[in-house]
Amino acid sequence: MDSELKMILGLDVSTSTIGMTVASYDVGNQELKVLEVGHLKLKVPSKLKKAGDGCLLYKSELFEERMKEKYSRYKITDVIIEEPLISSNNSLTAATLMRFNGMVSLIIYKTLGVTPVFISSYDARKFGCPSLMSVRKYNKKGEVYPVKKIRKSIKDGETVLFGAYPYDCAKKLILWNFVSEKYPELKWVYNAKGELLKENFDASDSLMCLLGYVSKLRWGDTEPVVSLISDVYDSHNKINKLSYSVNFCGETFVKTIEIPS
Repeated sequence: MDSELKMILGLDVSTSTIGMTVASYDVGNQELKVLEVGHLKLKVPSKLKKAGDGCLLYKSELFEERMKEKYSRYKITDVIIEEPLISSNNSLTAATLMRFNGMVSLIIYKTLGVTPVFISSYDARKFGCPSLMSVRKYNKKGEVYPVKKIRKSIKDGETVLFGAYPYDCAKKLILWNFVSEKYPELKWVYNAKGELLKENFDASDSLMCLLGYVSKLRWGDTEPVVSLISDVYDSHNKINKLSYSVNFCGETFVKTIEIPS
């Protein structure tokens, strides 16, 4: 069977920074090789900062220059962009992001000859990092759910992203940690104090977007399969320990939830 080689560009687009990842993907052998992960900071002259769409046009020119100077040489076959979140309480912010995504899509088509495909942030993370799919442990107050509810969730196979973490967990940092552990060779940017710059999160999100796209391309719209392994009560420590497995995207993850009684 002949193998098809895709050259994929993954983008995480905002109006301040665009995360960018390039990877080659051998469809037949299902081999992904990350070639480059980085970001484009969209710095605007102060006189344009309140220029509305004029500001967006300037930023789109910066993006177009980057496409022509750097990414056109890769012979990109696929471009995947994380869908903009339009549920913002600020309708102006949501509308601005939608307009800018349209500009970015047109530039990609003009410079690379590729029509972009969009993936939701949920699917990007779900398929790109399947180990994050877990039974929900905490409620919105940060309290562990009762053992009865968790047992039912395991029985019903109810998994969600970041289910093992509290609601207010640092999701972007968790994703960055996953990416940096999976690809230790990647270089990140820090400030003078040695602190991780937030632009790294845009870069890692663009890689997550690409990973999710490739995984979903391979596995389709499958759902995690949950199986209870053990349900034990530790009478000495007065803790219920529930262990379960999550089978998803060709991998099996064993997880344990401890619930004080």
